[in-house]
Formats: sequence, C-alpha cells, structure tokens
Amino acid sequence: MCGIVGYIGGKQAQQVVVDGLARLEYRGYDSAGLALVVDGKLATAKKAGKLVNLRKVLEEEPPPASTIGLGHTRWATHGAPNDPNAHPHVDCGGRVAVIHNGIIENFAALKAGLLEKGHVFGSETDTEVVAHLLEEEVGAGHELPEAMRRVCRRLEGAYTLVAVDAQDPDVVVGARRNSPLVVGKGDGENFLASDVAAFIEHTRDAVELGQDQVVELRRDGVTVTDYEGRPAEVHEYHVDWDVSAAEKGGYDYFMLKEIAEQPRAVADTLLGRIGSDGRLHLDEMRITDQQLREIDKIIIIACGTSYHAGLIAKYAIEHWAGLPCEVEVASEFRYRDPILTRSTLVIAISQSGESMDTLMAVRHAREQKARVLCICNVNGSTMPRECDGVLYTHAGPEVGVAATKTFLTQLVAVYLIALYIAQVRGTKWGDEVFAMVQLLATMPEKVEKVLETMGPVRELARSLANERSVLFLGRHVGFPVALEGALKLKELAYMHAEGFAAGELKHGPIALIEEGLPVIVVVPPRAREVLHDKIVSNIQEIRARGARTIVIAEEGDDTVVPYSDTLIEVPAVPTLLQPLVATVPLQVFSCELATAKGHDVDQPRNLAKSVTVE
Repeated sequence: MCGIVGYIGGKQAQQVVVDGLARLEYRGYDSAGLALVVDGKLATAKKAGKLVNLRKVLEEEPPPASTIGLGHTRWATHGAPNDPNAHPHVDCGGRVAVIHNGIIENFAALKAGLLEKGHVFGSETDTEVVAHLLEEEVGAGHELPEAMRRVCRRLEGAYTLVAVDAQDPDVVVGARRNSPLVVGKGDGENFLASDVAAFIEHTRDAVELGQDQVVELRRDGVTVTDYEGRPAEVHEYHVDWDVSAAEKGGYDYFMLKEIAEQPRAVADTLLGRIGSDGRLHLDEMRITDQQLREIDKIIIIACGTSYHAGLIAKYAIEHWAGLPCEVEVASEFRYRDPILTRSTLVIAISQSGESMDTLMAVRHAREQKARVLCICNVNGSTMPRECDGVLYTHAGPEVGVAATKTFLTQLVAVYLIALYIAQVRGTKWGDEVFAMVQLLATMPEKVEKVLETMGPVRELARSLANERSVLFLGRHVGFPVALEGALKLKELAYMHAEGFAAGELKHGPIALIEEGLPVIVVVPPRAREVLHDKIVSNIQEIRARGARTIVIAEEGDDTVVPYSDTLIEVPAVPTLLQPLVATVPLQVFSCELATAKGHDVDQPRNLAKSVTVE
C-alpha cells in the first residue's frame, strides 16, 4: 500500500502535496517523492526513507513555484526501497510523471516490448512501465486522459495511477482498478488521494471512484469516465470528521491517541442502533430479514487483527444466533474450493475496505452466489460497494499501522450482527437483545476505566524490553485476545511472541517454558467456572516450570492472586464481552515495550496500514 496525492488549483502544489503525504505516510514510508509542472517542464524530487528525507531535499533545493503536482509515499513491492525506485517515475523525455499504488502483473512483458523499441529504464519498478507507455500515447497525439485510458486497457493487476503531463498544465489524471482512489472537490481546486485524510484540511466533499474508472481533475471541475471513455456514474459524499481527527492531539504517537480514543469509538459505533420500537436496527445491512432467515451457515473472512475479531464473532454468532460459523484467513479462502450456496452468509471484516486478500475472497464468494456482508471503517471504500450489505464502524481515522480502536469497534460490530440475526431468527427475545445492547452501551465507561489504570502495565512493559520472547495464553474468547496480543508485540517490538489456546498447553507448547519466560494469561470471568478453574490450573503448571506469570483477570478474582507474579485487573463483564476490556492492556503493553526499545510504533518496519496487493 502506498500514499498518493494529486492537486490542481490556486495554492502552491508543493505545500499541499507534502502536507497530504504527511497524513498518508502510514500507508508507506520506504521512500517519498513529488513532481510539479512548471513552465512546460517537470520538477521532480524523491528520496528513500521517510518523508522527512524528502523535506530536507526540498529545503536544500527548492523547486520552482507550481499549482499542479502529485506526490507519493512508497511501500515497496517491485524493487528495493532506494532513490531510483522511489516515485514518481518519468518517461524518457521527462514529459510525463506517474505515481502508482498496487502491482502491474504483466509489467515484464510490457517492459520487454518497450525495451525493444529503445526505451531506457531507470528503476526496477513495475510503475515505470506506465510512464513509458504514456510517453508513447501522448507522443502519438493523444491528450493525457485518453492516453491513460488506452494504457489502462493494456494493464493487468491491481493499481491506482496518477499522472501529469508537462505540456498540459491544466489536468491531473488518475485511474483505479482494485486499489483505493478518492477525489476531493474544492472551490477552484481539486484533489486526488488514496485516503481522504490527505485533503481533509482543504475540503470535506469527496467523490467515490468506481472500478476501472479514469478521472480528470481540472481547476473548475472533475470528469470521470470508464476505460472506454464513456461517462461514469459516481457517488459524492461528505466526510463527517475534520482535520483534528487525523492529528496527534498532543500524543507522542498516533497509536497512543487511538488507544485513548477507544471509549468514544465504541460509543459511536453503538450510536443509534436501537429504534423507537425498542428493537435493534442495522439500517446499512441491505440484506432483508427473510434472506437472513434462509441462512444456514456463516463464514467469516478476514486478515490480521480483523481475523481475530472474526474468531470472537464465531463465539457470539453460535451462542446468540444458533448458526454454525466458520472463520477463514481471507488469503487462503478461495484456494481451498469452499462450499458456498445462496444460503451461506459470508461476513468480510476489513478496517480499510481495500485489503486485497479479503476483497478477492469477497468476489469469489459473490461468484458462488453467497450473500456477503462487510464490516468496514472507511465510508466509500471498495468492499462495502461490492457487498450485499455493510455495517460501518465509526472509529474515525486510524493512522497508526497497528490496529487498536478499529479492533474494538469491529468487536462491537460483530456483536451487533450476532444479536441482529438472533432477533430476526427468533433465537433471542426482543427484550433479551435490547438488554444486551444496553449492556454494550456500558462498555465505553469500562474501557475508560481500564485506560485509567495502565500505569503499572507501562512500567511492566519497560521492565521486559530486553526479553527475547513473550507467550500469551487464553481460553474461549480469551484465545483470540491472546493471538491479538502476540500479533501486536510482533508488529511493534519485533520480538518473538505467540498466542496459544491454554488447553493446548500440554500438547506441545509447554516445552517452551523456561525460567523467567514472561507468559501473559487472559483468565475467563469466574462466571464461566469450568473454564476459569482450568486456566488457573494452567497458570500453576507454567509457574511451576519457572514462567513469569502476568495475569489479566476480572476485578476481585482472588483465586489467581497466589499464582500471579503480576496481576492486571479489568472490570467484570460477561464472558463474550470480555475482549473489549482484556485487549486494551495488551495494546498498551506492546506500545510501551516497543517505545522502550526505541521503535516508531506508528510506522513499524516492513508494514503498511492496508495490504492492497495479494
């Protein structure tokens, strides 16, 4: 995933583009660059590393003033993250500049043909092929928009492209296939970006671009066509958050801010779900009650943190709605020939709505005639548009690469879906559903209470900064919480971390226990007596073998005190809802430990916020 910005208007393009890139750097920080159109020529600058390196280049050698330009932050796919491979890429004559997100799958064959014609390449990237293809098209007399359409008809893969032509200072052109691109509409100025955060300082009026569309940005308007040049329908919308939501707000890291925002994010996702009739309403579903009654199986598809939300959803759906539920890693889903029918409901969970592995799984499910429901945080992204229904979370922008508030809001979303299906299918009475939603409404206060008690967790994390490994154990919904805790530590601290189902401990993982090894254990509420007692036995087993036990348990659970080297208490809640409070200490722990190691928790190495290539 890469960050893309395009601008045309009356302001200085360099400032608009660089400021936009700063808000998109979470999407890729292997390199950054920009291109400006100045008096019939291109002025370009690019540099490997984070955006600060490009800023330094621009300070040392300021480019001429310009009101049209584009910029890019890269997450490397083809070619090493170095200066030559940084975007933008230009053609042989320096007339056309291109930036790109995604992968052009047939670039090798296209490049071979261009080399035969005498084109000279300066990078290892697939992107540069597009610059030379555009060079041929504009050289043949086609204006840039038509040149882009002609080139796109030859490309295979998933991509967003944005280009400028030095000989046409009145247009910026973009194209989209299976990769995010959004238009910002201003007064006498217009914007292109891979995320609305890039232009939210200037306008909150946006336009969704659909699949296989080309957009022309001019100062006085926006034109969208398909690849054949036919006018295309678009959906305009208003962004309901402002620039302050994308700023750090006094925190050292976006991740810290986003952890602190979780009570509000949970509350916002719950807002307005109960109608005047006292029943749960999910107006964005677009799947009828009758269709839900016909469902005989649910399959959840997701990746990473979203997959862990799906694992928790399985418990809620089977317990409340009484339907069999499977959870699949989206990247593997379509390769195992899954059995899907019109009576199968597929639930896709994706923060961005652009994760390519999940998107391709969605498309496979729809080809098999299954109904598909999406849980997503980004209004107007690809996945909600391609699914039969959507439930939007309302976490607001999440800039930190490691998911925090979007995970908790995904949990709220899956609880709401499970309860809604239970209501429709009659496996729960209306008053039972209402009571559970009311209980969910108390969770923001409980999450806030957890956040207020995190001082000892931060101190613990700093004390473990030199450890080589941390293990996580859980049972029932505590097992996915353990997986999520381990993932956060791997993402941020770059250390070995594994999550295990505690019942599997004696089936192999207990061999990893050695003197002093930190083991974090998520203890089920005492109300689940059998599970609770079994995991307390697991704690005793690992402590007897020298493990340093760090126990997360509900307040007042005295039974775990004798076996806990460190006890982290969370508010007492029903078992199915415990992940909402038990996950928070693990987020804080990983963030603090990584910070103690000197890592940038907002931009962990080798990772990007959304994986828009397979």
